[in-house]
Amino acid sequence: MDGGGSTDMTLAFELAALKALADPNAVFNDARQWTEYVGVVSDKPTYVVTNFTRKHRVRQDFFSGPRGVEESLENVKRQFDTDRHVFVGTSDEDRDLADRTEWEYLPLEQAAEAAGWALAGESEEDDPFETSTRDDWP
Repeated sequence: MDGGGSTDMTLAFELAALKALADPNAVFNDARQWTEYVGVVSDKPTYVVTNFTRKHRVRQDFFSGPRGVEESLENVKRQFDTDRHVFVGTSDEDRDLADRTEWEYLPLEQAAEAAGWALAGESEEDDPFETSTRDDWP
C-alpha cells in the first residue's frame, strides 16, 4: 500500500472497517511495516473495541476509549505528529468525519486492494465448525 510514499503516517481504522477484514491481526502487522502508528476508532463502548482487538490479537497504538470517532481523530492527530493521517472507513459518514478532522479518507475496499488484504468472506478456506452434518450423530 505504501506505493513509494512516506512511511511517516498515522493510520486509523474505524471498527466496522476492521471487522470487515478477514485477518485484522495480519493487516495491523502489515501496516506496521509502512506506518508509524496504527489504531482503532469507534463510537462503540470501549469494551467492544477491546474485546474485538483482544480476540483477534490486534496490538493497537491508540483507540477511541470513551470518546466518539470525531474527537478521537482530533486527539490522535494532535498526539501523533506524522506527515500523514489516514482514516480507513466504510461509509459516507466516515468520509465526512475525515474531512471535518482533516484526515485523508481511504475506503476499506480501496485500502484492501492496494495492500493485498483479504476482506471477510473472500477467503476460500472452509470453516470446520460450519458443517451441516455431524459425524457423531446417530
